[in-house]
Amino acid sequence: METLYVVMPAYNEEDNIRGVIEQWYPVLEGKSDESRIVIADSGSKDRTHEILVELKETNYPKIDFLSDTNQFHGPKVIALYDYAIKMGADYIFQTDSDGQTNPDEFNEFWASRSEYDGIFGNRTVRGDGKDRAFVEHVVCTLLRLYFGVNVPDANAPFRLMKAEVVKKYLYRMPKDYNLPNIMMTTYFAHNNEKMTFKEITFKPRQAGVNSVNIPRIIKIGWKALGDFRYFKRNM
Repeated sequence: METLYVVMPAYNEEDNIRGVIEQWYPVLEGKSDESRIVIADSGSKDRTHEILVELKETNYPKIDFLSDTNQFHGPKVIALYDYAIKMGADYIFQTDSDGQTNPDEFNEFWASRSEYDGIFGNRTVRGDGKDRAFVEHVVCTLLRLYFGVNVPDANAPFRLMKAEVVKKYLYRMPKDYNLPNIMMTTYFAHNNEKMTFKEITFKPRQAGVNSVNIPRIIKIGWKALGDFRYFKRNM
């Protein structure tokens, strides 16, 4: 059986994390006994970590958590990918812990895993607002201009990837890089890995407050311009 690691960054998700684990845990059924859901919860100031410990000790033993990473989303994703690779995952599926993605859509991705190195979500309808949809459009335009890749959604937190292919590109990024999923999508496309995009639903945040607001997105995006030039020179 193949080993699947479902990885999720989390930050102050006490209102979401229990429901998210309950909804996503069943995707481990039919996978190897080594398969896991792994959450990086560093920096959370609420009861996220305590709830995760409680869940692991009661009904969900295949939960692991990383509580010693950088607190920001991007570095957490990098740490989660690194952990999955080092623990021997065959496939890595990344999503977020805020309840915006639908686990019912996972099986379609899993059924196509042998055909592709990466299957990426395409949020054709965004429940998180027009501002974020506009930001994604700008990102995809920049990727086309900088790297010559044409992707419909570079940053969707709903992606199933072969761990061996993730490993090829993960360590080209600094551990504290803010936009690893955007660059991972870019590496897959630029290097002609076998990849496809499948339409997914994307709900509004179910509870809590998003830690990455529009001003922070703009700040990260401005820095990304310089980062893109660096990555392009080293491709």
